[in-house]
Amino acid sequence: MIELRDAFRIYESAAGGTAALQGLDLTVARGEIVVVLGPSGSGKTTLLRVLAGLERLSAGGGTIAGTDLRDVDDAFRARSLGLLDQHYARALSPELTCRQTVALAPGLLGRPPRDADRTARELLAEVGLGERADERPHRLSGGEQQRVAVCAAVAHRPAVVLADEPAGELDEESAAAVYRLLGRLVRRSGATAVIVSHDAHAEAIADRLVYVRDGRVVAHARPGEAPALAVTRGWVRLPERLLRDVGAPTLLDARRDDRRLLLEPLDGRAEALTQAAPARLPEAEPVAFLHDVGKRYGPRVVLDGLSERFPAGALTAVVGRSGSGKTTVLHLLAGLERPTAGEVLLAGERLNDVDRAALAALRRRHVALVTQEPGLVPYLSARENVELGLALRGADGDARAALLDVGLEHRLDAAAAKLSAGERERVAVARALAARTALLLVDEPTARLDEESARAVGRLLGRAAHERGVAVVCATHDPVLIELADRTLRLDGSAA
Repeated sequence: MIELRDAFRIYESAAGGTAALQGLDLTVARGEIVVVLGPSGSGKTTLLRVLAGLERLSAGGGTIAGTDLRDVDDAFRARSLGLLDQHYARALSPELTCRQTVALAPGLLGRPPRDADRTARELLAEVGLGERADERPHRLSGGEQQRVAVCAAVAHRPAVVLADEPAGELDEESAAAVYRLLGRLVRRSGATAVIVSHDAHAEAIADRLVYVRDGRVVAHARPGEAPALAVTRGWVRLPERLLRDVGAPTLLDARRDDRRLLLEPLDGRAEALTQAAPARLPEAEPVAFLHDVGKRYGPRVVLDGLSERFPAGALTAVVGRSGSGKTTVLHLLAGLERPTAGEVLLAGERLNDVDRAALAALRRRHVALVTQEPGLVPYLSARENVELGLALRGADGDARAALLDVGLEHRLDAAAAKLSAGERERVAVARALAARTALLLVDEPTARLDEESARAVGRLLGRAAHERGVAVVCATHDPVLIELADRTLRLDGSAA
């Protein structure tokens, strides 16, 4: 159903070419569900965009559903592909009800309106949203919206489903439900699926796992089995963990021993594998307070009587199911939203009483916010985006050092448009850290990152709190970040 041969995708820019795919080979059988795993920047999203015909290969070739990738156009995509994005809101028009959204693709492809409507109602009932079919998406939680997006992606019975982190912004329970639903609907329709993810729930529905690094397939595995390394024209990428365990050698000797291939280090730097934990500042006075705060949107109550302090020197994880108010808490602390009841205090100021101009000045001095959308200028480099953020604040800071802290030493001068989603997220984190504010608010910073990168970002946020005395508040459902946090605010009213 899918075949890629020696696929290259090179992005040209004034700073030079960036290779997102470097000789990638992939074959997917009809009816197979393949989950693609790999770190941020490894080429996973580019792979999906190439298969969808949204990016053209620079070299190499391939086919999807019997069509050459060079011939994939809007008509083919509409007829043969189901596309599912991690930003589920993109697939949901605010003007259409859930039922109309799901019925849209079958209707545009010529199905009688009554048949398309019946299909939509049946799918929504199957995912537990039958009674909400005539509501608009903004009234649903994030997990419910993504279930509608899954239905919309499969309603026209596509030959191939392509999904990019379809549950990356959902809590664990909602993510598990979305992947179970996706697996069930794909298998029932007989479709083939390629799913980019780093979520264990995605692995549970897979027939095969494909690991991608540096724009190449480096390993394959069946769920529950150890990965087998992929050989591409004699090229093999060894797992970094194994190399670290033998002293991080730069030279290896390879020889055959009977039918075995033996690799032996010829040198080794014997680097320490652990680092001393950074000195931690004692938890200081709170930078911000929520006192008996309530927030409602029309008839929907999101927060009710929430009281919490956010001390300097601590990383606080705000957790809860999708729709529980995690992002709302961050927006209240930043003064981007006003509480319906109660009061919000920041740096000793009661935000309820501050006008918009004074609030903006207060935010500029004391708050850095990293939203789920990084908000970078696409034609500026990573370094220039951080420098621009500092200039707009009138703040001094070291953009280069901040980007080194988030592991982007090789991407300083790459345009933001050429960075992967995970790399753009790290630039946004670097921009916030460089400002050295008293309060750092971060919304789902690891939703698009693999576990290794997520752990690195979590340690970075912890160091900002412990070494600089920043109050870091992170809305997340990632177990890695929750594990690294000093304090946990659960939006059932309990704190730990």
